Amino acid sequence: MVTLPPELLQAPELALYGEQIQARLEQERQLRDKFRSEVSAGVKAEFINGEVIVHSPATTRHTIVRMHLSLLLTTYARMNRLGLVLDEKAMISLSRNDYEPDVLFFSAPQAARIQPGQLLFPTPDFIAEVLSASTVDRDRGVKFRDYAAHGVPEYWLLEPEAATLEQHELKGSAYALRLKASSGHVRSLAIPGFEIPVRALFDPEENLACLKQLVQAGPS
Repeated sequence: MVTLPPELLQAPELALYGEQIQARLEQERQLRDKFRSEVSAGVKAEFINGEVIVHSPATTRHTIVRMHLSLLLTTYARMNRLGLVLDEKAMISLSRNDYEPDVLFFSAPQAARIQPGQLLFPTPDFIAEVLSASTVDRDRGVKFRDYAAHGVPEYWLLEPEAATLEQHELKGSAYALRLKASSGHVRSLAIPGFEIPVRALFDPEENLACLKQLVQAGPS
């Protein structure tokens, strides 16, 4: 739960701050409605703190890493009937901002409430972002804070060039680093039983071998 700092609650200017906040949020609401009505299905764009962010085309490395995770997670979740995996064109709507994470997972209870024609999605149980030069500040900044504030239990950051994974676990209203690795295994906290080699996220042969193991093992 996010709470205001005690010093702000005691400030004599609190009501004035509130007026400014409400005015800013109303302005953003109007801009957000416009963004949602105009955004094209063929463009990856996000609405962050009143600004429309249109993303540059992704590099081959970035796309492959995203696909590696999406393929493994989708296969595992479907085989075990755990929920729904979506990727970069699924837009989640948080209290202030709209994001299109690279990979996200909804547990079965959440997935059961999602409709076939749905365009905006609620807070997921898991998010992964693949870092790039143009997104790293947001992925480690406003998204890091916003995902935590809205209760996303687990957040992965994948660094393609360094072939490194960071696994962040929600502790209270903030994330704590649970694992940073370029080898070994990672076990998800939000997706029961999902454990993979870190290298399977970055190496095509490792990814294929891991996928075969998941299929051969069957439902857990």
